[in-house]
Formats: sequence, structure tokens, C-alpha cells
Amino acid sequence: MGGRVAKVCLCLTGKTLARDLEVLEKYRRWVDVAELRVDYLAPDERFHIRRFPRLAGIPTILTVRRKADGGRFIEGEGSRIVLLASGLAFADTEKRHNFAYVDIEEDLDVPSLEEAARTFGTRIIRSYHDFKGVPTDLAGKLNALRRNGDEIAKVVVMPRGLADLALIHEASASLPDAEKIVLGMGSLGTPTRILAEKFGSMLSYTTPRGESDLECAGPGQPDPIDLVDIYRFHEQGPSTKIYAIIGKPDFSPATPAIQNPAFTRAGLDAVYVPFPADSLPGFFRMADEIGIDGVSITIPYEQSFVPYLTGRSVETEKIGVCNIAVRSPAGWYGYNTAAASFADSLLSVLGKKNLRWKRIALIGAGCVARAVAAELYRLGARVCILNRTELRAKEIAERYGFAWGGLDGRGVQLLDHFNSIVVQATSVGMEPDIEADPLALYRFSGRETVMDLIYRPEKTQLLKRAEESGCTVISGREMLQRQVSRQFKLFTGIEYPAE
Repeated sequence: MGGRVAKVCLCLTGKTLARDLEVLEKYRRWVDVAELRVDYLAPDERFHIRRFPRLAGIPTILTVRRKADGGRFIEGEGSRIVLLASGLAFADTEKRHNFAYVDIEEDLDVPSLEEAARTFGTRIIRSYHDFKGVPTDLAGKLNALRRNGDEIAKVVVMPRGLADLALIHEASASLPDAEKIVLGMGSLGTPTRILAEKFGSMLSYTTPRGESDLECAGPGQPDPIDLVDIYRFHEQGPSTKIYAIIGKPDFSPATPAIQNPAFTRAGLDAVYVPFPADSLPGFFRMADEIGIDGVSITIPYEQSFVPYLTGRSVETEKIGVCNIAVRSPAGWYGYNTAAASFADSLLSVLGKKNLRWKRIALIGAGCVARAVAAELYRLGARVCILNRTELRAKEIAERYGFAWGGLDGRGVQLLDHFNSIVVQATSVGMEPDIEADPLALYRFSGRETVMDLIYRPEKTQLLKRAEESGCTVISGREMLQRQVSRQFKLFTGIEYPAE
């Protein structure tokens, strides 16, 4: 693999060699190495694996993974050893068309196979997989895999929280000069694959998402195009600044696809990475270990993040919600970009400077709704807050002297008096539940302006229904872009670059 720069490996899980070659050709421009997963091949295809490196034309890893290690091979160990040996046999004397690497698990001890690999110029990757967690002595495990001085140690583990990412990084950093592959599995492990260079890993394994017949060879493997084009994988280096977005473990934010291209256009050595978070202490432990410079904060952490701040903007102090924090020498300084981004989006469409005399219904009582309520109050609107849990609506409404109610018949009656503008600030209707409508009981007259803060899908069921009734509709995309622009400036100190 050469050098100290991490490389992208494409896992090939087709049933035939021809299909694997077709996929490799399609994704060639994004990858550096290919892994032939022989355990996914049809049995009659396995007789021809020896010719694959020549046809692939890039360094190739030979892997026959047992089911116990997350693979598909279910025949006996003797059959697997014969298959591995057949892949290495009849080597090209000039070693141009041999497998560049062979992946052998830690418990496979076959000296003749290892000697054949070395004779044929094939590097041995000695691998260990833990699907249950992260071993307490991961550094020791990593060091034990480095046999004979020329083998590449590979550990792939299943982090159970962000604190485990810190342990993975610590283990890798304990062997700074060793050739190694160190990765986490699952959604919590995906950051280790995006930041393979930072984690000291020679490879990041990928599986293409756009191929319906191919299975992902490992949980958490990213798409190669996303890895390279969105996360700037080949541009990352030792000095790359890391910015994060954290949210609940199953979140899938759109902002990396907006923020990372801006770093490219601005010529900045930085990357913006999603971190599914299990807890805030785990995040801070991990952020200190790998050096995160700034973070966007989403559900469910916008309020619980505030007590960890050493400094707060006026908006954050007033609203009690923080959706971005930047590291300073004194600690984390928190901001709220949602309030101003919402106001700018709505006022630009209305062509107004304020909302005096406007009667507005705010749907929701979460953290975003808190920011919106503060802005509606500042702009002079008359507001009714409606929420499924009425007490939460009441808590916010009483702070500003607003009306409040539930999302029931009484709430709909209130909405009839506060419907000049309707602002939807819940997650109802967001992907994947795109058919949901938080105001299904309400019938639009066509005179309302309806703003849904959801940005995926761009046009929710609520907006579609409002538009069909003749209403002016505003998508959450407008507010999202304004938030990203503000966050970019807080992270970098410069304006968000124009397209």
C-alpha cells in the first residue's frame, strides 16, 4: 500500500468474478485497493480466483472469511486453506500479477501457507474481529498480531459508544510506526472509516450502495464515492481539522454533503463528520482524544449540551439551546444558529422586517421550536404553540405570553385563529416516515403561509397538502442552508463560499 496515507479498499462481494470486475471498473476512480471476497463467490467461480489480480489491475487482497468471523465460508477449515493456497499458487515470477495481500485470521497458523505468501511477494494481513465490543487491551491485541515483523496487524471491533472510539484511537496511537488496519464496525464505528488517516489505519473498507445485488461486507462500511467525494478522504492528512455533527445513534444528517464541499472551495484542510452519539460524556472523551475543533449539535442533545459550555452566546443564554459549539483554549463556546436562520428564511419570503400583527401557529415544543418561539416573540408576532404533549407547549408559551394547546380538536380550533403563518417544527414527516402529517386534522384555506423546518424530504406531506390548497409554502432547505453558512463562519472565521 506504500506511504503513510490511508487508502480506500473496495470490497467485492459479487457471486462471479465477472461481476466483481464490472463493479471494480465502475468505481475504479475512487478506490486504491480491491478486496476479493472469495467467500461470496459461487463455488464454481472459486477455481479461477488466481487470475483475478491480473484482471483487476490494482493491488488486490485475497480474503476467504469464515462465517464465525462475519464472512460466508461454511465449509471446513481444510477446504479454506486449500482455497487460499490455490489463490497464491502458480505465482507470476515477476510478482506483477499476484495478490498483493492475503488476509489471514489470528488463529490460522499454517506455516507453509505463510511461507508461500512471502515467496510470491504477497503481504500477510493478520486480522482479528470482535463483533461484541472493544477489548480492554486492544493495544496488546494489536501488537500481538504483528508476527515475524513483516505482517500487517488488523483489528476490527464493534464500539458500543463514542468513548470506545477514544479507546480505538489510543490503541492505534500506541503503535505509531506500525503498519496496521484499525477500524470500528456499525454506525458508531463509521467515523473510524471516514477518518482512517487520523486513526492510523492503512485502509478503509467500502461497499458501493448503488448495487442492489451486492451485500455489505462489514457493518458500517461507507460508500466509496461518499467517502472520497463528500468526506475528502484522499485530502486528509495529519493536520486536517475535524468538525463533527452529533445526534442520536440512528441519525443520518444531510449537512456533511453541504459543509465538506465548502471546505474544498475555500481551500481549507478540514473535514466535517457525523458522530452518532450515545452520550455527551462519551463525546467529550472522544473529542479530546482525536482533537475535534467544533461540533454541530442535533436531537437529542441541544439542551443537555449547554451545561458543558464554558461560554455562551446571547442567543444560547436566552433560549437555553445550543446547536453549535467551538473549542477554545478555555473550553467549549456555544451558539444557537437556528433562531436567526429561521427568521431570515421566513422574512425573506414574506418581504418583511418584522412579524407585527401576524397571527402564527407554531407546531412543536422541542429544541428547534424553542429557538423559533424566541424569534417570533422578538419579531412581534402573536403566537399559539401546539404540541402533542400540551404541558411542553405550555412551558414555552407561558414564557412569552403565547397561547397554547394540543394537536387535537381544540388545538385545531385555536389554529383557526392563528393561521396567517403556520410553522411546523417537529420531526413528523421526516424521512423515513414521509407520509406522516402533524396537522392531518386541519384543512388549509389557501391563505396561509406554511413553513416546514424539515429538509428531508424537501417537500413534506404537510407542504404538499398546503400547496395543493393554494398556500405559499417554505421548505426547511432554506433554513438549513442559512444554518450551514453561519456554522461554517463560526468554525472557520470566514464566509461560506459561493457555489
